[in-house]
Order: sequence, then structure tokens, then C-alpha cells
Amino acid sequence: HGQKIGSHSLEQLWIIVSHFCQFKMKFTLVCLLSLVLAASEANSVDKNLRRGLQFGSTTPAPSAADGFGEDATPEPTPMDGGSFGGDGGFGGDSSGGSFGNGDGGDDDDDDDDQEGSESDSDSSSGSSSSSSSGGPGLRSPILVIMGHVDTGKTKLLDKIRRTNVQEGEAGGITQQIGATFFPDIALIEQTKKVDPDFDIEVPGVMIIDTPGHEAFNNLRVRGSSLCDMAILVIDIMHGLEPQTVESLEMLKQRKCFFIVALNKVDCLYQWKDKPNTSIQEALERQEQFVRDEFHKRLGDIILQLNQRGLNCALYWENEDPTSQVSIVPTSALTGEGVPDLLYMALKSTQEVMADKLEIEEELQCTVIEVKNIEGLGTTIDVILVNGTLKEGDQIVLAGIGGPIVTTIRALLTPQPMKELRIKAEYVHHQKINTSMGIKICAPGLEDAVAGSELFVCGPDDDLEELKEEVADFESVLNGFDKQPAGVYVKASTLGSLEALLSFLQDMKIPVFDVGIGEVHVRDVKKASIMKDKKHPEYAVIMAFDVKVNNEAKKLAEKDDVQIMTADIIYHLFDKFTKYMEQINEQKKEKKAAEAIFPCILQMNKEHIFRQKDPILVGCTVMGGQLRVGTPLCIPEKDNMVIGRVGGIEKDRKPVKVGRRGEQVCVKIEQNTAQTHITYGRHFDYKNTLYSLITRESIDTLKENFKSEMHKEDWELVVGLKQVFKIS
Repeated sequence: HGQKIGSHSLEQLWIIVSHFCQFKMKFTLVCLLSLVLAASEANSVDKNLRRGLQFGSTTPAPSAADGFGEDATPEPTPMDGGSFGGDGGFGGDSSGGSFGNGDGGDDDDDDDDQEGSESDSDSSSGSSSSSSSGGPGLRSPILVIMGHVDTGKTKLLDKIRRTNVQEGEAGGITQQIGATFFPDIALIEQTKKVDPDFDIEVPGVMIIDTPGHEAFNNLRVRGSSLCDMAILVIDIMHGLEPQTVESLEMLKQRKCFFIVALNKVDCLYQWKDKPNTSIQEALERQEQFVRDEFHKRLGDIILQLNQRGLNCALYWENEDPTSQVSIVPTSALTGEGVPDLLYMALKSTQEVMADKLEIEEELQCTVIEVKNIEGLGTTIDVILVNGTLKEGDQIVLAGIGGPIVTTIRALLTPQPMKELRIKAEYVHHQKINTSMGIKICAPGLEDAVAGSELFVCGPDDDLEELKEEVADFESVLNGFDKQPAGVYVKASTLGSLEALLSFLQDMKIPVFDVGIGEVHVRDVKKASIMKDKKHPEYAVIMAFDVKVNNEAKKLAEKDDVQIMTADIIYHLFDKFTKYMEQINEQKKEKKAAEAIFPCILQMNKEHIFRQKDPILVGCTVMGGQLRVGTPLCIPEKDNMVIGRVGGIEKDRKPVKVGRRGEQVCVKIEQNTAQTHITYGRHFDYKNTLYSLITRESIDTLKENFKSEMHKEDWELVVGLKQVFKIS
């Protein structure tokens, strides 16, 4: 059992075959595999076979019922999430769960075998998740996929994974930062479609998916700062769009190597598709007019990139990838060009940045997200680039109120080719020392800050020095000032919360307090404080991508607290805007009698229709705006009030407002004390009529009618304050 054969022990081989075979066949297959691996040392077996075995033997998974301490071994997951297999070899398209011809094994037998092998897998649960030490010494490169919203970034990853994360997202729009690990065995078949002789020298690829919506600038910055290389996705039908340009500038600032995925080629008129083929093959089968349209749109986009200082070419025409940006046409819908994209990503990392990918012992780890997970509490998602993380390590990272020092309770990773942000069965590790997206469970992470570096405090490290290193980290939340009156904000993750706060700040919406996770009763009680502070309009909880429990809903209805939920950030803003419009309308109705708009009227001598109550005169609006209910006075006659505007007509039609320069007929209604005032006896056309504004009416205009006041109206207010001697 302890004897080494090649780079594997029989104990490891036993774990592998446990997933594929019935119990009676296990011993026979172990013997066969031993012979195969021994022969592989003499180069008689393709190295891709060895990679498949290597990957399959190093991925322990937790039992669904067990806690953090119990591990079980998952089924290895090649391209379609099935087991090793295919049409006669490893890494094929088969969805079956057996070796050889791809015929799937019996599910029940597989389950029994997994239970039978659990004791064996437990013994290997502490093994590292890295690739074999016999490899070339390169870590997995970290790629980030960036671009404008709806260009097909997540759909491209879905096509590689053969999953459907994008349709599960609200509105089909990515609103969190996510990471997926693609093992080399899952990439071999695709790259062989482009270049059969291409060898993958890295253990796999880690791809970070970032949101494209303008509100999530913070997550794009975070993703671009972590990567070795980037894939910039451009829609061939729309060219460069605002967030594409923003992403491009980020990459240029960081001098980050990148390639362009020119997506949605299948949208070209009468495109003939054939799923998952090389793009050169796809272009060859198109009609000439389709190829002409492709080259025309390609030329337009190359020109746009040229204008931003970039030389570009189709990847197969690019003789110098270090000085020219390679363009890979793709279709996330049909999969055409996806093999080319993977090929170029791997080839570029292996040829251009091999030195950068050499494995280093020094820890390099960054927090990309903070999230509250049911059953796990507050967790952090990190990208481990170099170094080692172990259960029980004391870690130091930045927090909102200062450095956080805690101990790792569990290291979890998604199944290979599964999203880190998607809740599913996690693989539990005692130790990880390879490029990987990891979910860390530890106490006291509630105030952790995304984007900060994570340090491990070893026996020879100074804890205080590490705390000083993370103390200087700046985040959106560090600069966030809680307002005495404002809304209460809840979000599913810290990254989403940062984006929402930035968005609300731009929209000039004050925020009273923030939180992460589900809306509870205590959150409703916090929001209701606004009523005590005489700001009932801000008794609002803006809940982004989170649930609201039933007790919170009941209390909110009782206390008249508004809970606004949305899965898309700008939908939440739309809801709040509509709510505030209703509130403002209600305020306007209550304050309408107090609101006196500035106005100056000149009566027309030829249009005096009635001289006493109600007085009817034709007037020209000389300044401001005339509204129904406005009290009119004559300043030169000791501010004599002659009545209130009862109605306004223009061209014999009633109107609500008379603007500067307009000629209108005004009906002036008088109260009992004013009925003795008549036209011709007390005033005439030579007198100018003014609206009688007061200090209170000016304040009302500022608070409730600001949007209806123009610049010239405020200038008239300043003049009338002098006329009526208002301070």
C-alpha cells in the first residue's frame, strides 16, 4: 500500500477507482492502473492520462450530512460535470460515470461505492489541493473576464463550464464577483480542436467573472488588480461601450496583458453555426457576404481600439502578441471560438508570463467578497495566488473598524468548474497550496473588508506588524459617513453593498446605516428610528439581493416601515425614486397653501373685463410664474392686497401656470375685507401687481418645490425680498 508507483501511491489510486467501479472490480482495476502508471514512467502513456489521474486523486469533498471536519471524495468533474470518460479516453464529452466507452455506470452502485470508500477518503482529506509536485513548477494563471453589461461574459464561462449561471442571475446580469477553477483535464479537449500538438503546462486556469453594470466599478477594479491576464469581451454588434472603455483603461493603467473576445458573431445575418468548433473553421463555412460583414465590423472595432492607442489583429494573424492585442471572435451561444479563446489564454500565459507563474512559497492572498451564508455565518471569498493556507491558521485582514485577527475554521472550495459565488456542495480541505478561489469560514468576519490582503501569522511573525499592514487599507466603507437622517441599506455581499452605497451617493440619497444578509426584526426597528427623528419618509429599508423574514415583514407593516427589495441594483433605485415622488407629492399637497411663487404682472388697459369682485383683467407676466392661489398686492400703496388669483386663462383655455412673457386673463377673488377695493378707484393699469411672498413661503419653496423653480425665479425672489424687506 505504501509503495510508490510513478508519482502516485496505491492508496491514492484506490480513492480514484472508488468513484467509477463496483466493489468487486476495484482490486482488479487497482492492479491494472498500477501497471499503467509504471509504464507511463517509460513514456508509454500519454501525459494527459497522468494529468487526469492526478487531478482525480486530489479533490476530497465533504459529505452532505457531515460538518467541517468530515470529508468525502467527490466524483471528478471534467467538461460536463460527469466523471472521467468519453469515447474511448479521458476528458471526453461523455456524461457517463465510467472508464472506456463512456457508458454510464449505475447510480445506486456509485452511491454505495462512495459510502464504502469514505473511510479511505478520510485518510487523504488532509492532502494538499495543489497539483503534483512532479509538475513543471507553474501555478494556475488567474484570468479576469471584463466588459460592458450584457456582452456575454458569464455566458462565455457557462459555455466552458457547460452550466447555466447566467440565467440564474437576476435579469441575467452579474452583480457579484465570482471565480471558477478549470482543471487542465477539462481544457485539453477544447485546445486540441485548435492545435492538436499544444501541450498544457499549467495545472489549470482560475477565471474571475466581474459585473459589467456601471454601478459595480469597485468589483471590476478588484478583479483587474488580482489577475495575471485579462479577457476583454466586446460585442461585435455594438463595439466599444462605456464599461468596456472603463475596463480597458484599468488594464492599461495596470499594464496588464489581455486578449479581446469579440463575442456574438452568431448575430451576424444568416450565420451558419456548428456548436463548439474553432472560429477559423466556423468562418470558412460562411457565405461570402457573411464574411464581408464580419470583416467590416471587425475593422470598425479595430479602428476604435487603434484610437485608444492599441494595435490589434486576429490572433492567427498576430505575429507578435506582446506588442499587438490578439482578437478572438467567439459566440457564447453556440460555443464557436470558445476553444480558440481557451487556447489563446493558455498559450499566452505559458509563453508570455511563464516566469510570473512560477510557484512561490510567500503567501499572496486577497479577499474578493464578504458574504453571509446560511448555516456558515459570515464568510470571506479569497483568491489564493501563492503560498499555503491551512485549517487552524491565525489570519489577519482589514476590517471596517480596524484589523481583524481570527482563526480559520474551514477551507471550502467549489467543485471544479463550479462558481465560487453559487451556493452548492463545497469541497472541504485541511490545506490548500495552489492558485484557487477559496471560501474561508472563521469567527468575527462580520466587519471584514473586501479587497484587502490576507496574511497568516506564523510562529516567527509579529502580529502587531501584520495588523499595521492591513490598517492602512482604504475601502468605500471606510470613507462612508452615516447620515443622521437617511435610509437603511442591506445587501447580500460586501461588494454589492459598496456598489449600492456608491450608487446612492451619486443619486444624493442619504444613508443612515448599513448591513449584510437577511432582513430581520432588528433591522426594521433600526429603520423606524427615522420616525422618532421627524423624518418618516426615510423609514425605509433598501434590501438588495437579500431575503426578508416573515417576522420582519409583519413588524414593518405594523410600524409603517417600507421594505424595498430588488435583485437588480437600478430597479431598487427606481423603486425608491417612485416612493419619494409619492412622498413629495403628498408634502406638496399639504404645503400648497403656504407656497407662494414669485410673480410680477402688468395689467393691460384695453383688457379690463370686470372692475370689482371677482376682478377680471388681462395681464402680461413680466417675471416669475403666476399660479392659482397667489395673493397679489401693490407695493407702492403700502403693500395693499387686492385679492388672490382664482383662475388663469390663456387663449380662452384654463391653465395652471402663467410663465414670463405670456399674456393671460386673470380672475382675482376677494375676501370680505377686500370687497371694497375696486379697479379704477383704488388702483388701475398704471400699477404693477406683485405676488406677496413671505419668509415662510420662501422656505416652503426651497423644501418642497425646488424642482419647479427655475434660476430666473430664484433671482426674482431675491429682488422681492428687498421690496418686501424680508431678511
